[in-house]
Amino acid sequence: MSQPADEPPCITVEGLRKVYRVHKRAAGFRNSIRSLFYRPMTEVEAVKGVDFSIQSGEIVGFLGPNGAGKTTTLKMLTGLMYPSSGKIQVLGYTPQKRDHDFLRRITLVMGQKQQLIWDLSAADAFALNKVIYDIPDAEYKSNLGVVTDMLGIGDVLNKPQRTLSLGERMKCELAAAMLHSPKVLFLDEPTIGMDINVQQNVRQFIADYRTEFNATVLLTSHYMADVTALADRILVIDGGEIVFEGRSDALVSRFSAAKRLKLQFGSAVDPVRLESYGEVKALKGLTAELDVERDAISVISSKLLNELPVVDIAIEEMPFEDVLAQLFDRSGDIR
Repeated sequence: MSQPADEPPCITVEGLRKVYRVHKRAAGFRNSIRSLFYRPMTEVEAVKGVDFSIQSGEIVGFLGPNGAGKTTTLKMLTGLMYPSSGKIQVLGYTPQKRDHDFLRRITLVMGQKQQLIWDLSAADAFALNKVIYDIPDAEYKSNLGVVTDMLGIGDVLNKPQRTLSLGERMKCELAAAMLHSPKVLFLDEPTIGMDINVQQNVRQFIADYRTEFNATVLLTSHYMADVTALADRILVIDGGEIVFEGRSDALVSRFSAAKRLKLQFGSAVDPVRLESYGEVKALKGLTAELDVERDAISVISSKLLNELPVVDIAIEEMPFEDVLAQLFDRSGDIR
């Protein structure tokens, strides 16, 4: 999605920092008693001078390992948390001022947080949101019809939230968050815990909503399929700092030292011999996947063709999630 060259960015972040003062106490009963009278404090810098901008209508993936500063940044962008220093502008507003017009034009969805009331039906919860956001009747009916159709939740609107599946509840959460036609969507793990089919449905809804309302989306997720399917570009944060900004394919080529060879053999190959050409990632029957240093790919490909019964070979970039795992060196945080 593009915007006129003279239109300012939808979101601008300059020198954003967040510092927490936390109590530091050593373990043990004696230190527990001591802490009642003396509480040494230390500063923890969660976000360290972050700069970025997002244009109107963009979907930007905001990635990083657990504890990197993603959720803290989202909370500052939505005005839930004050920055220690720096400047934020969202739709021309300063988020921490919490202007009514600003809140009316954004939404925050956190996949790990339940917002709708457990014993109310989705229809009742939506009616409550209508009052909270002071949505005119005609706009409410139109938006309700649009998001209900997009998410396919018409048959669950009158059921209590506690009776719904996780996927149905999350769809209702998304619908409730969109009824006031927000122009900026902050989505924190919107598909967490869902099965593959529901994840795909939610991704399609986000894409359709962006198209329908020309909305701007900042998306965090540990599911790389969310990002590769939706994001125009990505921001990667680690240790409170932006370490990459650009397209996902640019990140792969920049941070991956290897490429992946996919091989089809005409007859069985000795696994030990195959290991001499690179790191074997998969070997099943007459197919194999091999990671080879980027600089050696031409030489290794030629040797494989000459020395083994290769009938087909494909050279690909490393999977996006593998590159991120290497970048963070925390493979358990990236799925």
